Amino acid sequence: MKGRTVISELKRRKNLIGLVLLGVMLLGGSVVYALTLLREPTASAPEEPPPEQAPIEAITALGRIEPLGQVIAVSAPPALGGAKIERLLVEEGDRVVVDQIIAQLDNYERLQATLETARQDLTVAEAALNIVEAGAKAGEIQAAEARIATLTSQQQGQRRTNQATAERLQAALNTAAAEYNRYQSLYDDGVVSASERDQRQLAWITAQKELAEAVAAAQENDNTLGQQIREAQANRDRIAEVRPVEVAQARAQVGQAEAQVRQAVADLELGIVRSPMTGQVIKIHARPGEAIDGAQGILDLGRTDQMVVVAEVYESDITQVALNQKATITSENNTFNEPLEGRVAKIGRQVGRRAVLATDPAADVDVRVVEVEILLSAADSQVVVGLTNAKVIAEIHRSSQP
Repeated sequence: MKGRTVISELKRRKNLIGLVLLGVMLLGGSVVYALTLLREPTASAPEEPPPEQAPIEAITALGRIEPLGQVIAVSAPPALGGAKIERLLVEEGDRVVVDQIIAQLDNYERLQATLETARQDLTVAEAALNIVEAGAKAGEIQAAEARIATLTSQQQGQRRTNQATAERLQAALNTAAAEYNRYQSLYDDGVVSASERDQRQLAWITAQKELAEAVAAAQENDNTLGQQIREAQANRDRIAEVRPVEVAQARAQVGQAEAQVRQAVADLELGIVRSPMTGQVIKIHARPGEAIDGAQGILDLGRTDQMVVVAEVYESDITQVALNQKATITSENNTFNEPLEGRVAKIGRQVGRRAVLATDPAADVDVRVVEVEILLSAADSQVVVGLTNAKVIAEIHRSSQP
C-alpha cells in the first residue's frame, strides 16, 4: 500500500514538470513570433492626419481699469519729511489742472515771512545803490561850494588889507630912511648931535622890522587861507565824486539780495503742493493736521477723462495681439452692465507675473503675462470714470487686426 502511494506521487510530479516545460516552450515561441513581427514591415493602412484646429478668434485676459498714464500719488517734496497739511484745497472727484495748488503745508507761513524779509533787504540794497550812483545831495554840494566861496573872498580881502598895510609901512620906512639920511648929513656937518642922528636911525630900523613882520604875517595868513580853500575844494570833490569801487560794492550787495529773494521764492514752493498734471482727484490719503505718509502721499490723481484697460495677456498668446485690434470689455463682478469697446493702444515689452488674480482658487498665480493697454472710447470712459482698479475681462478680437 505504501509502495503504491510513492508511485502515484512520482507520476504526479512528472506530469507537473511536463506542464511547466510546455509553458516555457509556448512562452518562448510567442516572444520569437513577436520579434519577427517587429522586424518585418506590415502593409497597414496609412495614418489619417489629425483634424485641423479652428483658428482662435479672440484672446481673453483678465485686466484692470486705470486712467490714461496710470494713477499718480501726489506727495510733498522729499526734503520735507514728516510735513503736515495746513490746508487742503481739493476734494475727491475735483478736476485740477497742471500747476494748480492743491495743498498748503504747515511751514508755508514761515517761508512766506522769509521771502518778505528778503524782498525788504533787496529794496534797501537797491536804495543804497541809487544813492551811491547819484552821488551826494545837492544841499551838501552847495554848502561845500559856499564854504569855498567864503574862504576865497576872505583871502582876497585879506590880501587887499595886507597890501594896504605893506604900502603904508613901506611909506613909513621910506620916510624914516630919508629922515635918517638927512640927519646923518647934518651930523656930518656938525649941525645935529649924535643922539638926534641915532634916534632917526632907530626909527628907520624899526620901520624896516615892522614892514618885514607885516609882510611875513600877510604871507602866513594868505597861506593859511589858501590851505583852507584847498581843503574845502577837496571836500566838495569827495562829496560829489562817485567812486567805481563804491558803486561795485553797492551793486554786489544788490546781487546778493536778489539771490536771497530767489532762494526764498524757491523755498516757498516747498510749502505748497501743486498738481503735476491735468486730471481728477481719485482718492485723498491725508487731511489738514495729518502728517503725509511717504508711500501713499497726499492724494491719488489720474486722467479719468480717458480711461484704459490694462489686460494681462498670457505670454503664449501675445503673438496673437497687435496694435489697433478691437477689444470688448466686460465686468466679472457686474460693476458695469453693458460691454465696453476699445482698441489695443500699447503692447508691453516685458514679461512679468500676474497682478490681477482670477476668482478660481485653482488658477496658476505664477503664470507669466504681458500687459496690453486697451484705450476705451470717450463715452465708455465716462461709464467707468469712478472704477479705477476694477477687475474686468478683456476679449481682444483677432478679426479686427488691420
